[in-house]
Amino acid sequence: MSRPQPDSTLITPQVLRGWRLPEPTGGKEARGSILVVGGSAETLGAVLLAAEATLRSGAGKLQVAVPRSLVGFAAQALPEALVRGLHETEDGAIAGSAAGQLADLAGRASAMLIGPGMSDEEQTRHLVEALLPGFQGPVALDALGLAAVTADPTCLHQLTGRAVLTPNPTELAIALHVEPEEIDADPSGAALRLADQAQAVVGLGGATSWIATPDGRLWEDQSGGAGLGVSGSGDVRAGVVAGLLARGAEPAQAAVWAAHLHGRAGERLAARVGRLGFLARELPPEIPRVLAEVDL
Repeated sequence: MSRPQPDSTLITPQVLRGWRLPEPTGGKEARGSILVVGGSAETLGAVLLAAEATLRSGAGKLQVAVPRSLVGFAAQALPEALVRGLHETEDGAIAGSAAGQLADLAGRASAMLIGPGMSDEEQTRHLVEALLPGFQGPVALDALGLAAVTADPTCLHQLTGRAVLTPNPTELAIALHVEPEEIDADPSGAALRLADQAQAVVGLGGATSWIATPDGRLWEDQSGGAGLGVSGSGDVRAGVVAGLLARGAEPAQAAVWAAHLHGRAGERLAARVGRLGFLARELPPEIPRVLAEVDL
């Protein structure tokens, strides 16, 4: 049985207009630089989707780091990006020892996204644990990027509120070490619990999106639809969060805006393509149009 939901703010265009994103004042440097770390031999597409979404959300410069064997493919697919190849395992996953290869890119980044398409839990955890202590900007952790949080929820406390976690319900259950049914019964409560444990903003995807903060604030977004339940959709949402962080949004603001932008992009495609059957790769081009709608 579902539990009563805590008080929350429903995300609407009016709410977003009262919480405007930082306005760019110059060229691409003023809009921030994003570093996206992800991909594996079998899931390069996830990092490509997330990377495009960062730019579609308004970030100015894109840096992408993928397994070394995939650099050529990623560079062709993302002509806007600087692409760095990283040490990889025999199975084509990013190795935890690759953190040193990212020091210069991280030093130039306004924000960082780690996780889309990564495939080795232990190696990813080591990479996150090595990268975070020296990074001064906001960080979004998606998919397997949450492995370090699953192992130790306090690992993000050093970021003092600069992290956003973007799990789906299954990933949230793993991070909290509970059964998926517990998330289904109380999604907002589960998001608040992880936000408190990790001292990070949690943006939980699903039929209803929930955004929870460590201080107990809660937002819900009901836009979207069944069509967003498709491979790659969550990678796009994580990319939107990261792109907004790069352009200067605060963590809760980035997660709140991203939930609505992602949902409305799905609604636009549902109206044009069909309720089901549109692809995650079609979502990023809709993001600037939704941003323009909100700005009306």
